[in-house]
Parts: sequence; C-alpha cells; structure tokens
Amino acid sequence: MPVTVAVGKFNLSKHLLHWINDGLMTMFFLLVGLELKREVIEGQLSKIKNVMLPAIGALGGMIVPALLYYAFNNSDPEVMKGWAIPVATDIAFALGILSLLGSRVPVSLKIFLTSLAIFDDIGAIVIIAIFYTANLSLSALLVAAGCLVVLFILNISRIGERSPYLLVGLVLWLAMLQSGVHATLAGVLLAMFIPLRLKKRGGGDSPLKELEHDLHTAVAYLILPAFAFVNSGIHLHGATAEYIFHNVSIGVGVGLFVGKQIGVFLFCWLGLKMNIARLPRSISFTSLYGVSILCGIGFTMSLFIGTLAFHGTGASYPFDERIGIIVGSALSAIVGLALLHKSLPSLEELKEAAEAESQQ
Repeated sequence: MPVTVAVGKFNLSKHLLHWINDGLMTMFFLLVGLELKREVIEGQLSKIKNVMLPAIGALGGMIVPALLYYAFNNSDPEVMKGWAIPVATDIAFALGILSLLGSRVPVSLKIFLTSLAIFDDIGAIVIIAIFYTANLSLSALLVAAGCLVVLFILNISRIGERSPYLLVGLVLWLAMLQSGVHATLAGVLLAMFIPLRLKKRGGGDSPLKELEHDLHTAVAYLILPAFAFVNSGIHLHGATAEYIFHNVSIGVGVGLFVGKQIGVFLFCWLGLKMNIARLPRSISFTSLYGVSILCGIGFTMSLFIGTLAFHGTGASYPFDERIGIIVGSALSAIVGLALLHKSLPSLEELKEAAEAESQQ
C-alpha cells in the first residue's frame, strides 16, 4: 500500500512496508545505539575483563554461520547475498528465553549473553553499512555529513534538550534515505551524539537515559511487533518441496542452529585456552554451551537483513529465507532452554549452597 508525505514540491512516496522497515526501524536502531553508547561508557563494556570473552564469542558466532551458509550456497552468486542472515542474534528473544529460568540463572551468565548480543549488533550494523548499500549519492552524503557536524556541536555545547537532536536526526534520516546507505543507520549515528551526562563529572539529568527509557515501550510494543508482522509472513500456497527445503533456507537454518552454537562456544573455548579471556566462576562450560545455543535465535535482525538481501528489489525468488530463520531460531530456543534447564542448579540446590555459605 503506497503512503505519500508531501510538503509543497517535496514528495516522499513509499510502500507501507518500506515506511516500517526504513522509518520505524530507525527508532529501533536509535535505541540500539543508545544502549551501545551507555554500555561502552559506564556499563559492562567499559571493563576490559568483561569484554574479551563475549567479544571473542560474538566473532565466532558471526564467522561460522556465514561459512556454513557459504557451504550450502556458494555455487549461486545471487543467493550469496543472504550470507549475513544467520550471523545475527536477537537479544530480546534470547534474554527472554533465558529469563524463563528465573533466579536459577547466575547474573554473570545474563551479562555474558547481553554483552555478546551487543557485540553481535555492532557486527550486524557494520555489515549492513558495508554490504547492503545501493548506489551512493554524493550530495546526500554531504548533507548527512553536515548533520553530523551539527550534532557534534550540539553535543560539545552540552545541549540537554532532545528536540534539537531529533530535528537534526530527521534531516539526517532523509539524507541517508536518499544516499544509498541504509536509512536505519541514521538512528545509530544520532545515538552517538546524544549526551549521556550534561556535567563532565557525572550527576544531573541524562538525556541519553531519558530518551532510551522513552523509546523502550514504543519499540517493544509497537515497532518490533509491526516489523515482525509485515516481514515474517511465509507464503505456503502452492509451495513445493524445493521452495521449503531450498539451500538458502537450509543454509540459514543450519547457520543459526548449528553455526551459532559451534562458533560462539569454540571461539570462547579457544580464548580461554589461550588465556586472552576468563570464565566467570558461576558459569560452567555446560551453561556456556547452553547460552551459545540461545545465540542462534536471530529473529528480528535476521529478518531485517533478509529483507535487505532479497526483498528490496521486487524480484521473485524460488525460496523463502524466513523459513530457515523461524526454524533455526525455534530450534535454538527449545534446545538451548532444555540444556540450561538441565545444567543449571535447581532452586533447592541454590538454597542449600547459600545456607552452607552463611554457616561458614
């Protein structure tokens, strides 16, 4: 359904699907960018000792799934455009599945999964910026660069009002929309200039945290459901076995379910053996492997990359990569949850351990 915004001679017309994917999802990427900046400055990613293990795991969780996809699809350059689909982890779904185990999950395991997913998001953003861009428009990029200069001036001037940032961010989004670089990246760029603190030594209001708080509800209950609703529908009418079991679907599903768990766990194990990372005391190798399986839940970001790879040109393909995304993500959720349920100590065991420690 076409939706048009016109002001005088300015006319911007796109299908509703594109308004959601290029417009509303910019708010999602803005929220991701705000969370990244906060974590790097004062969160878990500000401490080197907390960074190495999830960073190494995230690297393996991107390399191995991409290689498995390549193994299934390297003979066709057209379908190789989807190589990045299985490299993504859906942080919201993965943490949601992990939270089903309640207080049995040690805090360090939640921190590991959150940190790994953040690094995974950074990787996905870089991949989108480099590999999923159209023909670049120099004039639009110059406008975008000018917007970044204005945002930098606002930031160093310690401007606390959010409206100037959002107004310049809107112009930045329009410029990115016309530049050939995917428009949603404007959200990440805008987030980098929102001040975390107005005073150099802390204290006072935080425009970044306030905006992050305000965006959470809209993103969680409106934007992501709308995105999933319009992007995850699979047409099975008249579908053949080739359509369902195409190498693209298999490559995506195997990449998410098999590639993610092997890549994350193997690279973490190598990092520990090489003494460039350390395993927190409360995390066992079994629970680490369980979380590695959960990293194969790639729903939101995988759907987004799949849309960029195969659904932006209007071409019709004899496959649907979303079958692989949903099957791979579902298997990762079920198997990962089952393994963690079995490996993590029960509430009774935790209670007994706490009582024994208090007696000592």
